[in-house]
Amino acid sequence: MGCGSTVSVPPGNTTRGFGVFCSGSESSLRECRRSYDLHPGLTVICSESVRLVGGAGFCSGRVEVKSNQSWASVCEADFDQQDAEVVCGELGCGAPAALQGGLYGEGEGQTWDKEFQCKGKESLLLDCDTSDRENNTCLPGNAVGLTCSEPDDVRLVGGGSRCAGGVEWYDQGEWRTVGADDWNQRDVAVVVCRQLGCGSTVSVLPGNTTRGFGVYCDGSESSLRECSRSYHLRPGLTVICSDLLVQPDIFLTDPMGGVFRGHQGPEMFRGYNFTITCSTLPQYPGGSFLLTFTGSNRTQTQPAVNHSAAFLFPAADDSHQGNYSCVYDNYVFSHNFSSESELLSLTITASPLPAFIIRHVVVLLILLTAITTSYLYYKPTRRQKRVNRVSSMDLYVNAMEMVSLSSRAEAGPGEERAAQGTE
Repeated sequence: MGCGSTVSVPPGNTTRGFGVFCSGSESSLRECRRSYDLHPGLTVICSESVRLVGGAGFCSGRVEVKSNQSWASVCEADFDQQDAEVVCGELGCGAPAALQGGLYGEGEGQTWDKEFQCKGKESLLLDCDTSDRENNTCLPGNAVGLTCSEPDDVRLVGGGSRCAGGVEWYDQGEWRTVGADDWNQRDVAVVVCRQLGCGSTVSVLPGNTTRGFGVYCDGSESSLRECSRSYHLRPGLTVICSDLLVQPDIFLTDPMGGVFRGHQGPEMFRGYNFTITCSTLPQYPGGSFLLTFTGSNRTQTQPAVNHSAAFLFPAADDSHQGNYSCVYDNYVFSHNFSSESELLSLTITASPLPAFIIRHVVVLLILLTAITTSYLYYKPTRRQKRVNRVSSMDLYVNAMEMVSLSSRAEAGPGEERAAQGTE
């Protein structure tokens, strides 16, 4: 119909007509398969004035704007982040994830000759202000490509992980159960795991038949929004995806202080012991951790206690140098699942001094610092006390001499001679 991109497919009426089966790549319904079996009708809402062309789904592609009943590509220089926010919102997608010229080709039509000046809050791109482009040329390779994130309108609940549980779709202000016919459940599950970034489908279990709607997918869609749906009640489904377990963490500890941060990662002095700890979020009880070491074929396994395990290595030497990783294994939903941590690259280096010498040097430095501090503090105090004692003695002698002279002046000659004789 030349109406841009699909925004939504609300429910329609089941009336006299026929059903069609499309992959989404066809240029018209005449290229789709059809049957005259009665199927739920559908109502389609298109974006009308803007579309994304050449991408993997509704939410990515080359930005094109409808102008005079034809579609025009938008130059990268005329389009910014706020413009992208409006387009993603108008198409019912999530926030902009990538904005790059030439990402989805140039298109075959004309180029839009205006510069958009959106504020980011407009509901439609054509509601934004525009201005004449300063340069009337748009160089080849500069047609703007936009990738919007998929909207958070699908989730898996009740499975203890974002990658396992009953399928729900956010529709008309509430979360509703998604169901599918038996023959189509596997294809629906494939699309759900792909949309959530949860890897491949491991199993599809029967779910509850509750208030919700059914979907029909062929398995090639990037999201459930590209599948057809009906509001007829279908059996619910529980999906288990391969990326069920979150990625575990790995970190290095050393109680003796022999580890330090180097340019390529943690480095350890020879002769020190160290511990590598594996841990994971408390999703499921039990499980075990396998510590792998790329420097040799050595591996160690420990049960997960409180969702973690510690591996002790005494007296580090050159054989401990290499890359370590934690692999968390658990048996959940009648299947074995595993998840691997990032690599921890450990370098073993020579200690500048043996450990016992280092400890003794540290102790001696601490004692020397304490003695020096005490000396500097008490030295001025002792000197001041000595000066005070000398000054007091001088004052006492001077005072005694003055008393003696005063007595001689007051006595007569006889008394003075008697006093001298006495002295």
